[in-house]
Amino acid sequence: MIIERARLTIKSGEEAAFEAAFAKAAPLFLKAQGCKGVRIERVLEAPEVYVLVVDWEQLEDHTVTFRATEDFQEWRRLAGPHFASPPEVEHLQKVA
Repeated sequence: MIIERARLTIKSGEEAAFEAAFAKAAPLFLKAQGCKGVRIERVLEAPEVYVLVVDWEQLEDHTVTFRATEDFQEWRRLAGPHFASPPEVEHLQKVA
């Protein structure tokens, strides 16, 4: 399993709107090939920062397959206007 972790900095005052956009977008992830789960977490020390966590079967399920879909474009349409800066994305693999 691969874990996508994206640090999302949201424009000041748009946190509630971003959370609502994520609620609409979460099903787009969940129906994607290889997606095993999705959630967002809010950073307590920096309330404008969220961490998107997506569990994928394979790296390519995210980087190739999902990114080529209309659902990915819809996610960006819903959430993108709230981003203060581009997401910082990394992929992790559990080792222990």
